[in-house]
Amino acid sequence: MILLPAVDILDGKTVRLAKGSFDSRTVYDADPLDAARRWVKGGARMLHVVDLDGARTGTPRHLELVSKIANTVDVPIELGGGLRTVDAVDEALEAGAARIVLGTAAYRDVDFLDEVLGEHGDRVVVSIDARNGRLAAEGWMEQTDIPDESVVAHFGARGVRRFIYSSIEHDGTLSGPDLGGARRIASAVRGSFIYSGGVSSLDDLRALAALRQVNLAGVIVGKALYEQHFGVGEAQRVLEGA
Repeated sequence: MILLPAVDILDGKTVRLAKGSFDSRTVYDADPLDAARRWVKGGARMLHVVDLDGARTGTPRHLELVSKIANTVDVPIELGGGLRTVDAVDEALEAGAARIVLGTAAYRDVDFLDEVLGEHGDRVVVSIDARNGRLAAEGWMEQTDIPDESVVAHFGARGVRRFIYSSIEHDGTLSGPDLGGARRIASAVRGSFIYSGGVSSLDDLRALAALRQVNLAGVIVGKALYEQHFGVGEAQRVLEGA
């Protein structure tokens, strides 16, 4: 299991949102490249980059910044936010993303999903963003009544093998991870998934590792790193069972 530091970009800056609310943001770095360098220097093996402006508008807004990050650090990047067309996906990969993260478009357009999966296979990750066990879409701004487990099963049947599970009510709160949600998603995923939301301490990481879910491949952490609750290196050692 690996740690993936989050680099969330809004208005060209590195921010963290609380529970996915664009009205509740904290700015940490004026230049996201500074955050990327810091996490890689600390031992990160992969970065989770989100174009929040893209997620909100439906079109990527910060591919130039993504390209700068990809050309500066020597670890792979997974990128999400506004990737709702084949052209947008191609441009994200050309900018240097090793993986692309699909959200709303994957739910709304199965032909698009099938085309991207057929072209890029395991470089495609589908994000299951859930609030109280129900799917949220449109950059977390639209709430549905669709159970997150059924969404996972649907995508698994279409050939998706990589997922991110984000617990929105825990995200950016430092309130601890949604262990029940992680277990529930683990039982539904036929492939691997990365957990995101609420991690505040090394004990939280130990709790996720203690779930012993073989398909839990990593944990995305944002605010706890930015507020120096722990470092990348020590977090990675915990996830490795050291």
